[in-house]
Amino acid sequence: MSRTPGVLGAVRTTLALLVAAAAVTAGSVSPAAADASYAVPSDGVLRLTGHGYGHGHGMSQYGARGAAQAGLTQAQIMAFYYPGTAAGTVRGNFWVRISADTDGMLSVVPASGLRLRQVGGPSYTLPTTVGSLRPSTWRLRTSGDRNVLEFFAGGAWRTHQPGSVPMTGAAAFYRDAAPTTLRLGSVDRPYRGALRYVQRTTVNVVGVDDFVRGVVAREMPASWEPAAVQSQAVAARTYAAFERAANAGRAWHTCDTTSCQVYGGVAAEHPSADAAVRATARQVRTYDGAPAFTQFSSSSGGWTRAGSRPYLVARADRYDATASNPNHTWRTTLTRARVQSSYPALGTLRAVRVAQRDGNGDQGGRVLSVVLDGTKSDVTLSGSTFRSRFGLKSDWFRFGG
Repeated sequence: MSRTPGVLGAVRTTLALLVAAAAVTAGSVSPAAADASYAVPSDGVLRLTGHGYGHGHGMSQYGARGAAQAGLTQAQIMAFYYPGTAAGTVRGNFWVRISADTDGMLSVVPASGLRLRQVGGPSYTLPTTVGSLRPSTWRLRTSGDRNVLEFFAGGAWRTHQPGSVPMTGAAAFYRDAAPTTLRLGSVDRPYRGALRYVQRTTVNVVGVDDFVRGVVAREMPASWEPAAVQSQAVAARTYAAFERAANAGRAWHTCDTTSCQVYGGVAAEHPSADAAVRATARQVRTYDGAPAFTQFSSSSGGWTRAGSRPYLVARADRYDATASNPNHTWRTTLTRARVQSSYPALGTLRAVRVAQRDGNGDQGGRVLSVVLDGTKSDVTLSGSTFRSRFGLKSDWFRFGG
């Protein structure tokens, strides 16, 4: 089911965390002056007003919608949010780690045409019956330096040896013309491509466009304007291609959570998202001939943030102010007690002060540092630390409501 892009403020890989940290100073040529000190009100409740949701690098998803509503095409939206990149194409597969499969084995649902292939070796069609037994589950597990194939039938797991050669290294279940269904306890999840067992981990080896089909509607409502959904498809495909290049030679390129991109396989597909994938088949954004690092977040708040790449620039984003965007401007509260609990060295919190901003946009832009004034000591935090500690939508905020 489609969901509004609320969690997309999460930075999306270890590399992205480093980029975000580096961008604290990269986003500003001339940081803004400090705010006035904000005394904690008598009721002990701090009131905050802020802009945006997420790290602010690259494409704003709500901004993409606003741009589509203004008549921009997918290519124009990509050029706005990733200036200096060019259109390109990719082929092949992405290797996606399935994070929910944590038991060190790979279990699948039996089906007609289900095959097992040892990577670099032979392939076998798995039978629907073994003697008088009908398997209800097939699984691969590791025993020593070998993989063991087993099926469950008659209330017990039973070993099945396909061929005469012991299986070592990676192996994969697949079907030639249909998804393969992963079994996770009592939950079954179909995936296109193959389900590979490597290093006691389940990895979906899936074509570049089939992967994007399983991403788009998880990252953006598929009901949004076609140009916006197409932009999400291109950004998602490019992001995965960037990760593939960065993780070449590893057992998987990317994952299926917000640490990378939210990918749900066949169950996450949506007709409108599929249309966007077809309209942008194999398309990516490139820089110097390689896939770009197409970071995206829910809302820029009206100003994108510079990153570590030349095309991740700080610029005014008028499209983010679309009427449907609940994250362009937001308000929240924070109690003195919660701050004191997080930083007991303060004693009693008396006031807070934004010491430095990046200088871009309303209020002087995103917070670079904030000072907590306590009766026992002061504590200085980065804006990103303050944001993550207290669950704010972004590090672009001011005190005072």
